[in-house]
Amino acid sequence: MTIQRSLVAVPARLQSSRLPNKVMADIGGKPMIQRVLERCREASGVATVVLCTDSDQLRDLAEGLGFPALMTSEHCSSGSERIASVAEQLMALAWGDQAPVADETAIINVQGDQPFIDPAVIEGMVTEFGRLNPVPAVVTPVYRLHPETIHNPNVVKTLLAHDGRALYFSRSAIPHVRDVDPADWHRHATYWGHVGMYGFRGDVLAAWDQLPASPLEDLERLEQLRLIEAGHTIASFEVSGTSLSVDTADQLEQARQMAASA
Repeated sequence: MTIQRSLVAVPARLQSSRLPNKVMADIGGKPMIQRVLERCREASGVATVVLCTDSDQLRDLAEGLGFPALMTSEHCSSGSERIASVAEQLMALAWGDQAPVADETAIINVQGDQPFIDPAVIEGMVTEFGRLNPVPAVVTPVYRLHPETIHNPNVVKTLLAHDGRALYFSRSAIPHVRDVDPADWHRHATYWGHVGMYGFRGDVLAAWDQLPASPLEDLERLEQLRLIEAGHTIASFEVSGTSLSVDTADQLEQARQMAASA
């Protein structure tokens, strides 16, 4: 089994709890969601870039820019659930006139609030899906954490095995270094941050609603723990750092400054 088709799915909604309508916020003369879609389109090796949304306004914007859009329920609890709800339609778009083969399709989830997403990271995910044998259920990028962020609960940490498999994700610092001052843990172990992007094998994403409930996901508020508890393999690869995700007014202002200085 090898991956034959890859596509990017961008889940987006207007009703963000922390910053409503943020994906339509102007950043350097363009709505945020337009910047996301256009940067995803720069990545080579993907068949198409698709917006997945419950908003007619966002659908119309995407289609006006030449991007296909799929409508979803407004009750999706996460971006992954949103794209999973239209997984079969996504795969049909990727394969065109051919019958889709779910386990030979990679669906890359790029959040709609990452206006400066690096297309090279998307390309890296495509490369990893092509390189790894057997093909993992999920591929995700990680980056080396600076010591001052290791204990920040807003920074998601990834515990990796020696072969790059993700063993766990947590808001706590992992691993715990016994009998050492936490301020010095970085001297004894490498700590990895999670970028927040996922590439799913098509058959895994299509079966999202069949995954059992995850107590760990509920505790940490991290959707990827549902996959780990269900026994799926999550492979990782290293990137230089995380891209800005806009969740607050301060981060939106930071994005605008970045656009102005580009």
